[in-house]
Amino acid sequence: MHVAKAGRRGHMAQVTGIRHWSTPNYTRVAIDLGDDVTYEAARVPNPDRIYFDLHGTRLAQELVGKSFAVTDDGFLKRIRVAQFSNDMTRVVLDVNDVTEYSAFLLPNPYRLIIDIHGGSKAESGAPAVSVPMQRPAAPAPSVPNTTAVKSGSSFDVAAVSAQPGRVEATTQPTSQPISAVVSDRAQPDRTQPDRAQGSGLRFQGGDGASAGAAAGVAASSAEVTVPVPSTRKLRHGKGAKDADAVPARAAVPTADGETSMVRALGLKVGRIVIDAGHGGHDSGTLGVDGIEEKDVVLDVALRLGKLLHERLGSEIIYTRSDDTFIPLETRTAIANKAQADLFLSIHANSSADASARGVETYYLNFTSSPDALETAARENAVSDQSIHQLSDLVKKIALKDKIAESREFAGDVEQSLYGGLQKGNAGLKDRGVKKAPFVVLIGANMPSILAEISFVTNAKDSRQLQQPEYRERVAESLYKGVARYAGGLSGAKAPTERASGN
Repeated sequence: MHVAKAGRRGHMAQVTGIRHWSTPNYTRVAIDLGDDVTYEAARVPNPDRIYFDLHGTRLAQELVGKSFAVTDDGFLKRIRVAQFSNDMTRVVLDVNDVTEYSAFLLPNPYRLIIDIHGGSKAESGAPAVSVPMQRPAAPAPSVPNTTAVKSGSSFDVAAVSAQPGRVEATTQPTSQPISAVVSDRAQPDRTQPDRAQGSGLRFQGGDGASAGAAAGVAASSAEVTVPVPSTRKLRHGKGAKDADAVPARAAVPTADGETSMVRALGLKVGRIVIDAGHGGHDSGTLGVDGIEEKDVVLDVALRLGKLLHERLGSEIIYTRSDDTFIPLETRTAIANKAQADLFLSIHANSSADASARGVETYYLNFTSSPDALETAARENAVSDQSIHQLSDLVKKIALKDKIAESREFAGDVEQSLYGGLQKGNAGLKDRGVKKAPFVVLIGANMPSILAEISFVTNAKDSRQLQQPEYRERVAESLYKGVARYAGGLSGAKAPTERASGN
């Protein structure tokens, strides 16, 4: 079991920033820390608030005395943070109508990732809101989608834990992943304002349940900083007119003969997020002859997006369209924020065995396979020990329907990827569909997969991946897999005109 390292004498981790992504029924928050920490968590109803007590931490000076109201009309309304005691920082998230939340620590650098889901205020059937193009040329404000407000009394943050109806998600400070589900979300009795709403929780994960309360805290609140992702949308594709004419039809069952909720409801694929792994200072695997994973997968991702847009009329959003570093947690959040229908992360494999070759495709689930865990640990840039923790978290929070569709999606992509690359490629292996706890897939609200397109540590694969023609062949094979999956549903959504970006 992972336990946070004991801090050096007089040394505490510093809370340096808080980043957020929010929609009407989903919020992801990343709290940037200077070191490994333990934390406690709890929920307080009427109105819904989730708070986290970070032990062994100090609040960075630039965050002291500040409070921010979130203005993007999403699920998250306000973030408050304060130095709760000499060695503990409290972060309070004011949200709407919580149904479940989870949290886990990631290293390199350390940050606490929090996912919160809740009831949507949006009308059913409302169109998805498009994420605008974000250009790195113009400097981004330090606190996007927020309005600075004067901090209230120091009692505001401290008093949260003293409110009636508090439901704890940890029994003691922990560094383990946690997950909690609100099992009773009935409206409170207005004639008895002190009665807690949603006091029934099903506890999961970590060390169980409890965030101790304390009193007295210096007034302060969160400064929210979001790195500008290199998202880019493509213009209306020439294949879009044909897509408009495709008649509606019933979805076919999955390969297992099942009809998931996605298929029963006749849902279609319209918006796809393509994630090129690594980027910036994170080169990924350094392969034979100096080939870098980050460059190969970016080129393939851009080629794939072009094919999907032109042939399926899909709206394409890239998590990065240049050599930019995007944190793992940001990539999934971009897809959720965009309300995407599919998420596809592209990577190149590596092995200590230089003869290892082939393609494989992953979907998010817990596993005991050493090879799958090793691959996940490498792509996650976390320890094997942390991987087992993430497996435990995935086991608790994964939705069966999303797993089923992700497995189907992975199967279609793997079949097409291998089928498109095997001709004239002796020795290439179909390594199959596998499951593993990849951080980049955790929290995605749509079918999501990670494709390992070849081994850059293999001499033959490396030579091929340096050729534009072969990269186009990889992109073409991935396209056929996505198209095959979309064809098994009710088809593709009729495309709409979209703004384009450079």
